[in-house]
Amino acid sequence: MRTTVNIDDRLLEWAKEVAKERAVTLGDLVDEALQRLLMTPHPEEGPELPVFPGGGEVLPGVDLTSNRSMFEALDDPAGGHT
Repeated sequence: MRTTVNIDDRLLEWAKEVAKERAVTLGDLVDEALQRLLMTPHPEEGPELPVFPGGGEVLPGVDLTSNRSMFEALDDPAGGHT
């Protein structure tokens, strides 16, 4: 199908160079790129992150501005309680 789209001049030149390097037509390159884009999960959604139930309070003695304090709390079998 033929259609008209507006493409940034620099992007179009880059796409033409890549198509030439791969020995494919510009149309084939655009088809492949669009298919890949549409088949992949949306990057702006990002990976699914785990959600942990429970309160959001900080354990006593843990300083959120200190990596050392947080690592020590993680290593402490009592869960950071002293």
